[in-house]
Amino acid sequence: MAKRDYYEVLGINKGASASEIKKAYRKKAIEFHPDKNPDNKEAEANFKEAAEAYEILSDDNKKARYDQYGHQAFENGGGFGGGGMNMDDIFSQFGDIFGGGFSGFGGGAGQRRAKGSNLRIRVKLTLDEIANGVEKKVKVKRKVQAPGTTYKTCSTCNGSGQVTRIANTILGRMQTSAPCNACGGAGQSIDKKPKDADSQGLKVSEETVSIKIPAGVVDGMQLKVSGKGNEAPGNGISGDLIVVIEEVDHDSLQREGDNLHYDLYVSFPDAVLGTSKEIDTVTGKVRIKVEAGVQSGKILRLRGKGIPSINGYGKGDLLVHVNVWTPKTLNKQQKEFFEAMKDDEHFAPRPESSDKSFFEKVKDMFS
Repeated sequence: MAKRDYYEVLGINKGASASEIKKAYRKKAIEFHPDKNPDNKEAEANFKEAAEAYEILSDDNKKARYDQYGHQAFENGGGFGGGGMNMDDIFSQFGDIFGGGFSGFGGGAGQRRAKGSNLRIRVKLTLDEIANGVEKKVKVKRKVQAPGTTYKTCSTCNGSGQVTRIANTILGRMQTSAPCNACGGAGQSIDKKPKDADSQGLKVSEETVSIKIPAGVVDGMQLKVSGKGNEAPGNGISGDLIVVIEEVDHDSLQREGDNLHYDLYVSFPDAVLGTSKEIDTVTGKVRIKVEAGVQSGKILRLRGKGIPSINGYGKGDLLVHVNVWTPKTLNKQQKEFFEAMKDDEHFAPRPESSDKSFFEKVKDMFS
């Protein structure tokens, strides 16, 4: 089932401010909150959908990518785990939105689950891999809970994750709650840990992570693999692995958006008599025909031989730029031939209406 537009989910327009986005999400979150809709799967789905929309639109970088590429920018490991988030993810990241009006999901009212830090890696892709999509396996060093680490209930807050204080004010005795300083709101602390673990009971481990990269990504684009960052202590939530795309230059093809450019050099005799040439594309080599009498600067358009759109709207084209190579040195016989042809009518320039100027060709390329 296709995802709904994030702006539609929150009931706002693209020009909405950060405060309007936050206000719209809070309204939806309260409407579909599990405390108000017990055992209601539809409400739970709507609650998650609103959280996913807010996760993207509340982040300026993610919002810009979504506005440009839509849902495709966060698929195959990007975005909020491909829809695999759970209620603990939501409450741990956006709990402040509710202003203390609701409890968490399946836990104590003030208990918070820590989240591990994110990791960031760069993945180099060839133009062929970008054009066809690819699955990359990378080795990642991430912190994981060390075997043998155990946790105990925090004695300060008795596992609730918060402490209650009573203060005398001009309005009378007021009761306030705050996260427990001893356990950071987690409700537990380390009981035992092995020697090779850090103070949080974690150790560094190398893991091979498989990353599915969709066709059409661009240099600098970031994808997210949920849960493959550093783990958090106890029952915390793992951080994410941020994958930054780095495009490797191709030997003969130049990329411009979804279109590709190829410089084809032909000899003067080939330009006069016509020929066929084998050229590179991102799907292998193809042979193209060069008509007799081709002019230098001619652009041959191979439709659909470019890069797939990241939004799924077809493919770009391969633009072959014909360059007639003029010899720089000639032997005596060759020189005499061309000297004899200088005044020949067949060698006199006679551009036709179909022989467009350089500026007209550039205009056509971008039209």
